[in-house]
Amino acid sequence: MGLDKRHCKLSVNLNKVALLRNQRDVGYPSVLEFARTVLAAGAEGITIHPRPDERHIRRSDAYELAALLSDEYPDDVEYNIEGYPSEDFLQIVRALQPTQVTLVPDSPEQATSDHGWPLLEDAAMVRAVTGELKAAGMRVALFVDPDPDVVRRSAEVGADRIELYTEPYAVANAKGEGERGLDAYVRCAAVAEEVGLSVNAGHDLNLQNLPQFRAAMPSLEEVSIGHAITADALKVGFDSAVKAYLRALA
Repeated sequence: MGLDKRHCKLSVNLNKVALLRNQRDVGYPSVLEFARTVLAAGAEGITIHPRPDERHIRRSDAYELAALLSDEYPDDVEYNIEGYPSEDFLQIVRALQPTQVTLVPDSPEQATSDHGWPLLEDAAMVRAVTGELKAAGMRVALFVDPDPDVVRRSAEVGADRIELYTEPYAVANAKGEGERGLDAYVRCAAVAEEVGLSVNAGHDLNLQNLPQFRAAMPSLEEVSIGHAITADALKVGFDSAVKAYLRALA
């Protein structure tokens, strides 16, 4: 029996807006302005991934976005902060209490996330952090490779959700092998259902590969998209880009 199709939320990652802003000390493009723009277009969440060097999202952005969402969107927008659980990162999420914290095994020098948690090695640390954040009322997702065993371990360490790392699927799709590339993700979604985890996804999803992924993943709860949606927005504007991604998720 297949899984029921659920509504899938689009959370827009604003890191690339912040990256462009940081190239000049003039204050624009404004992260807050584009948060309002994507939410007005229908996005249901905002994602940021603050890194220690603040090369894109700054600590101040995290606080200003929290204030914006609390003041202007108190009930209907999710705030997802993702990153490696360093003490600096944990200070931010403890203070801001976002809807969701997505824990990612990034090292500081990484350009972008490129693998999921090795939960055999890091289980004790991830379990402790997850327990603390959940006790404070935050939902916790773990960024994981499409491996059913890791999905099971994610439940064992107390996560609420997994975020499936989708670059391998995107690479397969670009080669015309998307159907074969989906197999592991479909298995992971089935295992997640068995062990009581919800499923998010992100990384290299775009308008070309998202429809096929969504069709194969009816239980998908949320996708987080930043680079591709920003690139499309350079051509058609953020309003049109967001609406195109919402259609792809329908």
